[in-house]
Amino acid sequence: MGWLFGLLLATFAIGTDDFIIAGILPEIASDLEVSEAVAGQLVTVFSVTYAAAAPILAVATARVPRRLLIVGGLAVFAVVNVVTVFAASYPLLMALRVAAALVAAAVSPAAFAVAGTLAPPERTGRAIGTVAAGLTVSLVVGVPVGSWLGENFGWQSAFVCVGVLTGLAVAVTATTLPRLPEMPVVGVRARLVPLRRPPVLACVLSTVVGASSGLMPFIYIAPVTDDLSGVGSSWVSAFIVVYGVAGAVGTVVGGRLTDRWGIDRALLGLLGAVVLSTVAMTAVGLLADGHAPLWLICLLLAVWGMAGWAYNPPMNARVLRLAGEAGTEAVALNTSGLYVGIALAGIIGGGALSRTGGTGVLAAAAVIGMVNFAFTAATVRRYPARRPKTEPRVPVKTP
Repeated sequence: MGWLFGLLLATFAIGTDDFIIAGILPEIASDLEVSEAVAGQLVTVFSVTYAAAAPILAVATARVPRRLLIVGGLAVFAVVNVVTVFAASYPLLMALRVAAALVAAAVSPAAFAVAGTLAPPERTGRAIGTVAAGLTVSLVVGVPVGSWLGENFGWQSAFVCVGVLTGLAVAVTATTLPRLPEMPVVGVRARLVPLRRPPVLACVLSTVVGASSGLMPFIYIAPVTDDLSGVGSSWVSAFIVVYGVAGAVGTVVGGRLTDRWGIDRALLGLLGAVVLSTVAMTAVGLLADGHAPLWLICLLLAVWGMAGWAYNPPMNARVLRLAGEAGTEAVALNTSGLYVGIALAGIIGGGALSRTGGTGVLAAAAVIGMVNFAFTAATVRRYPARRPKTEPRVPVKTP
């Protein structure tokens, strides 16, 4: 399925663009004569813009053919990144990050929704998992490559790299993505109705709470791993690679489990694995007194990263199933919930870190995770994601 590879490239390019700033902050700060703290707000503005814009743009672009939205949006995304190379001031760079976030907020949810639509019913989870893998691979590859480029060729070279990657995604999606049937003409009010349904809102709330729990240890991975093993910052890069590689594998595993077990069973099983691995890391932090062996830390990070990213396919498959005809809009709203959860993780985790250190971050994440598991189990029981009795594959037209 060439179109699936194209969508994977699309999320890989978008994820790289999002994460790459972390690796080139010193170069940007030095070149534009701002502090690293100020330069770090480029990450904040991207996330906030994406979270706020995704649901709005999903509704606004509902009548745009999916193929045109994805291919055209990626083309604009490539242009924005190339233009970023010439940003000579911090305000201009900030404006271009907002523009990139707006395009990403329109394209990413559409990519997930199209993957769920084009794939046969028995392979929906795998298709969504493949698209999600682009994000995890960008975390493993994008940040190190961006950092290396920034150190050796200037921060602008990182955006040249993203522009080239996006151009490749444009070429692949333009030649492989089928023409989907035109969307029915539905008013904005009618499209918003499914997003107010309790099952959809419960999914989004679970995503917010789950992200705040599941990603909190990653945001503070340096002090967390230092408290567990006492190795300081020397192993942080290696720990991130372990987490990222496990996450990339997890997206594939999560997709297969979604197809094999069903959406709800896979969702609860993988969420339980995330919570248990977080509890295990908390226990190690309390019992090992900062002397846990490196192999144990790597093992725990691998299990945690794999389970956390494996949770992505059933999560998106569930919201797509429950939202029905408003699938793209629901995925966009769910993605916004993810970014809200990340912001909460930073706030709550920062408070825990200042009071009880890295182990406190893990304990806070574990408690929030257990609350989320109980809430998700209750909502899954109340609103099961049943497969329709007749679920024919959507007919497509070749380009």
